Amino acid sequence: MDIFQKCYEYDMIKKMIAEGHYPYFLPLSENEGTVAEYKGKKLIMCGSNNYLGLTTHPKVREAAIAAIHQYGTSCTGSRFLNGSLELHETLEHEIAEFVGKEAALVFSTGMQTNLGTISALVGRNDYAILDKDSHASIYDGVKLSYGKLERFAHNDMEHLEKVLSSLPEEAGKLIIVDGLFSMEGDLAPLDKIIPIARKYGARLMVDDAHGIGVTGNGHGTAAQFGLTKEVDLIMSTFSKSFASLGGFISGDEEIVHYIKHNARSMIFSASIQPASAAAALAALRIMREEPEWNQRLIKNGNKMRKGLSELGFNIGNSVTPVVPILIGNNEQTFEMASGLFERGVFVNSVISPATPPGRQLLRTSYMATHTDEQLDQVLDAFEYVGKKVGLI
Repeated sequence: MDIFQKCYEYDMIKKMIAEGHYPYFLPLSENEGTVAEYKGKKLIMCGSNNYLGLTTHPKVREAAIAAIHQYGTSCTGSRFLNGSLELHETLEHEIAEFVGKEAALVFSTGMQTNLGTISALVGRNDYAILDKDSHASIYDGVKLSYGKLERFAHNDMEHLEKVLSSLPEEAGKLIIVDGLFSMEGDLAPLDKIIPIARKYGARLMVDDAHGIGVTGNGHGTAAQFGLTKEVDLIMSTFSKSFASLGGFISGDEEIVHYIKHNARSMIFSASIQPASAAAALAALRIMREEPEWNQRLIKNGNKMRKGLSELGFNIGNSVTPVVPILIGNNEQTFEMASGLFERGVFVNSVISPATPPGRQLLRTSYMATHTDEQLDQVLDAFEYVGKKVGLI
């Protein structure tokens, strides 16, 4: 059989395009924070991870430009060999301090952070125990590790304990959860997970890609629960609140040292570009020195959860500025997204098989830089389209 045969037979997306329902890979001509432009049409951006709106902050832009002037556009090598800069180490030091850990290690992307960290720590006879809604990069990291994968139902502590109690006592165990779950905006109950982890001798890693800058006054989900010391590893990415590209893992010095010398995605990839590192560092300093960005973000998230819920939409268990509109089928999800687009609002469609059948949704997310006027326009659009589609 021709290995390309699956490509020729892959027609699901072609049908979506032909029917005019394809909402992905839209080439934006402008994406200036809260406003995007597609083929001349201005849209209020409610589908971005730019939670603090710092991609347009002058200090972030200036830092990226200055780094290019000083270092050029690339380090042209891995951190392991010739690609480490003092800039990288400064960023690592300040990140560790910000999240409350001894050490941090910067990778070129968030995906690579999870791939390298998990595959370095989880051995062939170890177990990785995941919330079933964990990010794809976590699942892929476990695959690369050759370790054994176990899952528990989303935020179900009874199921987590059942899984852990069934594992060999002598085996290494790493529980991995998202801090802030990126699709539905709820949090992992770290205050409940940690006692169970300790009972069964498991370590805990929190993927806080969406939590840093958002929860815990910006310091992340562990800080939100007051449990930073009890969480063993905190991971995040620079492509959300940090307004850049890259990622990091943080934890005890000895653990980070081991990951640094055993993570294949670190050793065999070029290091994060100077401009990206400088932008992330500038964003980090803004987070630390200007807490009002986080305060405005929380205010906007509260406004939108309240407004959408009062209109009659099902927003699930969201407690953050990530607010899902749970719909339950592909057709109405596309109708809502298309209708909102026509009314000047950009949202993300999440359908099967990316989400379980019956759990199809629109993912909306809000920024510190959204104005009240913009958010009121979004609520008006949701009310109009929701009634037209028959959701409210």
